[in-house]
Amino acid sequence: MDVNIDIVVKVAVPIVTLLLGIAINRLLENKEKLVVYLGHAASHKLEQKEDQPQVIVNTHSVVLRNNGSKSAQNVRLGHNQLPNVNVFPDIEYEIKDLPGGGKEMVFPVVTPKKEITISYLYYEPVRWQNINTHIESDEGPAKAVPVLLQKQPKPIVLKFVGFLMFMGAVSSIYLLIELIRWYAI
Repeated sequence: MDVNIDIVVKVAVPIVTLLLGIAINRLLENKEKLVVYLGHAASHKLEQKEDQPQVIVNTHSVVLRNNGSKSAQNVRLGHNQLPNVNVFPDIEYEIKDLPGGGKEMVFPVVTPKKEITISYLYYEPVRWQNINTHIESDEGPAKAVPVLLQKQPKPIVLKFVGFLMFMGAVSSIYLLIELIRWYAI
């Protein structure tokens, strides 16, 4: 079977360009991108006098960030129960009662690149798993991102790794074209 490489390239280039355009459009699309990080959960034993029972105070935090280029509208944080809470930075929000007995914090607008930290303080036997339920906006649910504490590489290292990945992709495409040419001969 004789394959004409010019025809293959003329057909493949527009298809690859279309797919690449769709991928770039999705990356750069003007939309909100809500992400949620669960901060540390901690338990503190308060010192009491000898004749008083020991008091255990629990804390955790939720960090909400809009990584998109569009403001998120009506961001809602659901709670089975709402303990003592602190919102940083101090921005406008309201607390609504839910039909099932829970509560919902509603932030009317979360601007692009805005980060909000919600810190909770509560007593035993309540645990952090029993507090939060859902986090969503008018566009849909927020993406939960697991956080690992680790040293971050320097930006020059990240750029070098990106360059190596790009060169690997270019080399792979070149090798694929050469294999098609070799097979066609």
